[in-house]
Amino acid sequence: MANIPINADRASLSWRARQFLQKLRHGDEVAHLITLLAAASIIVVTVMLVFQLYGNSALPRHKFGLEFFLGKTWDPVSGDFGALPFIYGTLVSSALALLVAVPLGVGAAIFLSELAPPRISNYLTFVIELLAAVPSVIYGVLGIFILVPVLRKVVMPFLKHTLGVLPLFKGPIYGVSMLAGGLVLALMIVPYIISVSREVLLAVPVEQREAALGLGATKWESTWQVVVPYARVGIMASVFLALARALGETMAVTMVIGNDPKISTSLFSPAYSIAAVIANEFTEATGDLYLQALIELGLVLFLLTILINGLARLVIIATTQKGAAQG
Repeated sequence: MANIPINADRASLSWRARQFLQKLRHGDEVAHLITLLAAASIIVVTVMLVFQLYGNSALPRHKFGLEFFLGKTWDPVSGDFGALPFIYGTLVSSALALLVAVPLGVGAAIFLSELAPPRISNYLTFVIELLAAVPSVIYGVLGIFILVPVLRKVVMPFLKHTLGVLPLFKGPIYGVSMLAGGLVLALMIVPYIISVSREVLLAVPVEQREAALGLGATKWESTWQVVVPYARVGIMASVFLALARALGETMAVTMVIGNDPKISTSLFSPAYSIAAVIANEFTEATGDLYLQALIELGLVLFLLTILINGLARLVIIATTQKGAAQG
């Protein structure tokens, strides 16, 4: 009687082996293994990045601790390093870019997907995709020779004259400034918002539009009250994708933001971003403390990106659940 379970286990193992070999011959297990390794490699690369950045920034972490994040002084000569001006410049320039780019991007996406004739939509989409492929240094050059002079001679004097009572629009006018950095970033991320949002809007089922039109809604009412809410999660994802691009942008911002490690409430004042200071000073860094302080700035930017994208994911989940509950 004791041989019965043993024989049953052997039969079960033999059946599982035959099933595995059959899946292997059909390629299921091979495909599963390859895709699993591809997915796991993303986690491995992320862990390696954090490990390298954390391990190579030991000196400033031990010397400054949390004061590194709150310090306002960046003085390589005296060995005093604080990251707060760079964190401020990165966040404010990215927020300013979103403030300008989101209405333009979402509005253009709605026009291209819902209101424009198909031929015009296809042509403009092709141009927008070309803009997304333009190197960032080209945007920086255009910013220096076109945007900065216009801001210095026209836009900033107008804003100072009309809105000068606000702290955002006070102070001397240089041209290179936080405002210039934010506007250049806005120009760079608009194509991403348009492309992704347009595809999301086109993916909305036709039945949604037809149902709204059948109830007597106009074309615009159908678009704004039915199509856009249906695609809001995808539109939000395009915005946060653009935000991730804005946080890590280097060359274009470096060329127009002014590169001054100070915190100012005025958008006319020069500023500095994390990516810009790393690009400017890494090759000239002398001494281990200076070099590792720049590496810790890279760690700060990496953690900042993870934090913002995590919050974005929570917002998307909350919005999805709210929409499902209302539905």
